[in-house]
Amino acid sequence: MALRVRVLYWRGLRLPSQAYQQLKKELEKQFPGKLEISGEGTPQVTGWFEVTIAGKLVHSKMNGDGFVDNDTKLSKIVAAIKKALALG
Repeated sequence: MALRVRVLYWRGLRLPSQAYQQLKKELEKQFPGKLEISGEGTPQVTGWFEVTIAGKLVHSKMNGDGFVDNDTKLSKIVAAIKKALALG
């Protein structure tokens, strides 16, 4: 069974949508066939870029994490995925 990764972002600008697509591509590369990644763009201005893994919020732009725009932020998400996969 694939691990569920959900990204909620504001689709009103190009940057959040591109950030979602880039994150999805990177995670699929690192975890081929192990993730079910879905993204949902909000129609209103929210400023959101929230990443949830197996129902647990692991990255939040609204809480100060910003976009996933560097290796440190990506590593935090990857570590959370590895932990969730290990727990099965």
